[in-house]
Amino acid sequence: MAELIFYTNPMSRGQTVRWMLEEIGQPYDTELLEYGTSMKAEPYLSINPMGKVPAIRHDGKVVTEVAAICLYLADAFPEAGLAPDPRDRADYYRWVFFTAGPVEAAFTCRSLGVEVPPERQAMAGFGSYDTAINTLEQGLTGRQFIAGDRFTAADLFVGAMVNFMLTFKLLEPRPVFTDYAARMTDRDAHRRAQEIDGRLIAEAQAKQQG
Repeated sequence: MAELIFYTNPMSRGQTVRWMLEEIGQPYDTELLEYGTSMKAEPYLSINPMGKVPAIRHDGKVVTEVAAICLYLADAFPEAGLAPDPRDRADYYRWVFFTAGPVEAAFTCRSLGVEVPPERQAMAGFGSYDTAINTLEQGLTGRQFIAGDRFTAADLFVGAMVNFMLTFKLLEPRPVFTDYAARMTDRDAHRRAQEIDGRLIAEAQAKQQG
C-alpha cells in the first residue's frame, strides 16, 4: 500500500483535510508541526517551502493547499465515491475553486478590515464581499448538495469553509448557510476527525499549562 502522510497542526485548516482523510477510510500517518518552529524549519520546508500546513505526501508525491488535497484524495481513492464522474464535474470544480478563491479572499479582507474601493473592485478577483457571498448563496439555494445529487469532496470543502466562517462570525448566518453547514457536517467521518483534533488540541494545551 502506498505511504500516506498527513502534515498538520490541529488548530489549523488541517482539520478539513483530517475530515477528508477520515472520509476516504485509508490508513495514514500524522506528523504534527508547531507554529514558528518545526513548521518553519527543515525537514518540513522541503515538503512545503511556505512553512504552512496542511500538506500530504502520498506515494512520494507532495500536495499542498486544502482544496487541492481534497480533490487529489478523491481521485486517488475513487472507491470512497467522493468525486463525480469526470463528465459531471462542472459544478464540482466551479464551486470548490470559487470558494477557495473569491470567497476566501472576500472574508480574509473583511476579517482584516480591508475594504476594496468601488472604483477598484474590478481589480479584485472577488469584486466585493457582498458579491462573493451572495453568489455563494445563490449556488447553494435549492440544492441538497453543491455538485450533483450526492455528497462529494466539493461538499466537504465548501461545507467546511461555510462552517468555519459561521463559527468565527465571518459570515451572516443566513438559513441557506446554516442549514447547508449542518447537513454537510452531520457525518461520522466529520465527527471522528473532530474527536481526533479535539484530543490533540487538549493535549497541546495541557502540555503548555504543565
